[in-house]
Amino acid sequence: MPESTLTIDCQVHAYEKDSLSRPWKGFLQGPDEVTGDDMVAAMDSVGVDGAILISPASLYAYDASYALEVYAKHPGKFGLVKPFDPESETVGEEVEEWAATPGVVGARIMLRPYEFTEYHPGLSSILDAGAEAGIPINIMCSGNLDLFSQLADKHPNTQMVIDHLGIPQPHLPPVPENPFADLDKVISLAKHDNVVIKISGAGTLSHESFPYADIWGPLGKIFNAFGLDRCLWGTDWTRAVELLTYKEGVEAFRVTDSLSDSEREILMGGSLSKIYKWSPKK
Repeated sequence: MPESTLTIDCQVHAYEKDSLSRPWKGFLQGPDEVTGDDMVAAMDSVGVDGAILISPASLYAYDASYALEVYAKHPGKFGLVKPFDPESETVGEEVEEWAATPGVVGARIMLRPYEFTEYHPGLSSILDAGAEAGIPINIMCSGNLDLFSQLADKHPNTQMVIDHLGIPQPHLPPVPENPFADLDKVISLAKHDNVVIKISGAGTLSHESFPYADIWGPLGKIFNAFGLDRCLWGTDWTRAVELLTYKEGVEAFRVTDSLSDSEREILMGGSLSKIYKWSPKK
């Protein structure tokens, strides 16, 4: 890519070790600790200029205090996103307050299929608040694409972001036999003008070693359906740690012949800066 082009990862996580001062609520696949400093070092080592830092719901639930600490230390590196609780009676106001916080670029819904099988008013409150505040709502919707589609229909003025290709991704080997089984359903979501898609964690769906030649056919179908300006590259670091290195997650998209230099520029930062209205500072 041209020297002036910014490379931006659409999803990374940072977290401290489980402790009494900041206890984990659950478990996140990855190292025992990946501090903000660790994440910046990993990005710097492979020329990633910035990232969307997602406060990990599985560790910190709806508390983004650590992400805010990381941002305060590295304000030029990260834009912030945190998940919200649809069960909260004040969730709309919470999203509004979050959107006004320095460094914030979006919010997140964990649309887990075992929690949400049909429309829920709290989901609409988050989506409406996102539209009002002008921030994208990132939605973890793997296994729940029908409900996602319904929400996209109901909220055409909300910028909605499909997390992780909308496809269940492994946390540990082996990769499922047919990892792109939901591809047709994912492609159908391109009909919603207010929907974009994260091309994150794609290497974890490959049955081949780096640079993951077998992912480019399915990804090409997604690129064609959505258009590259609605596709956002990322690694989903640190979830992917047992399947590939951070460098491999980045370099696979740099070395492939499936993307031209101009396409790579859009996918690996250009589209993200427009969708989130944010760019890191070099």
